[in-house]
Amino acid sequence: MAAFDIAKRHFAAALAEAEKEGLGTDSVSRSMLNLVVSKYLERRPVKDVQSELHFVADNCDPDTDFVFMRP
Repeated sequence: MAAFDIAKRHFAAALAEAEKEGLGTDSVSRSMLNLVVSKYLERRPVKDVQSELHFVADNCDPDTDFVFMRP
């Protein structure tokens, strides 16, 4: 099983539990993001984590190709 598959399964379970508890999916997503950043910071420098987050933010539009992709 790939790491993405494991993360996807647990994230889906967290979202389902949040819905059942009447919590918004945004609050759970934000909490998950905070946990991921905290985990990154245990082993990576702040600038590296910031770079990772900037890359994700800059490339989060599903209708836009990554800058480094060729047609």
